Amino acid sequence: MHHIDVHVEKDIYDVNNRIADANANLLKEHGVRAFDLLGAIGSGKTATIERLAPLIQERGLRVGAIAGDVYGDDDYKRIVALKIPAYNANTGKECHLDAHLVEHALEHLPLDEIDILFIENVGNMVCPTDFRLGAEKRIVVVSSTEGDDVVNKHPMMFRSSNIGVINKIDLAPLIGADLDRMERDMHRYNPEMQVFRTNMKTGEGLNELLDAILA
Repeated sequence: MHHIDVHVEKDIYDVNNRIADANANLLKEHGVRAFDLLGAIGSGKTATIERLAPLIQERGLRVGAIAGDVYGDDDYKRIVALKIPAYNANTGKECHLDAHLVEHALEHLPLDEIDILFIENVGNMVCPTDFRLGAEKRIVVVSSTEGDDVVNKHPMMFRSSNIGVINKIDLAPLIGADLDRMERDMHRYNPEMQVFRTNMKTGEGLNELLDAILA
């Protein structure tokens, strides 16, 4: 039989939520709108930042990003290449960012020079779900190459997010992924979720996605 100390778990979440609220207040004080990007490894989270950043700049807004990874700086390097303020947040053994790591990252960013901040979480469809970071909205990115049952296998991720992105739609016919099923599953677990289909290679769906993010 498994024994779970509910009080310890509650304390962890309570502490995280307090820091997340403080992060949100700090961002608001500096006029920064932050968005948490969730999804599996390879779903297209970094590519989403790469494609949206220039579109955001075209609208006269300044972009920044936090790159969350267990180890390494591969995503961070891609984001820095955009010539925007960025911070690399390595979690070590943890499979998600938490509010304290984001608090530390914010200390290293020029918040007065950022209007829109993307917080790219560690690639994982389970661990990040319960840990608020202080972002205004949560965006979960899945790709057709993960299989059209990926949403059904991770319901909590979608219940806690505001916007769903189905990426790599051009590859769906090649692997037989049913995009309609993926979208139906998103709405089944979160009827209020806004869902967008994107192709990062061509830019399809990105302006519509950005409109929803900034709304």
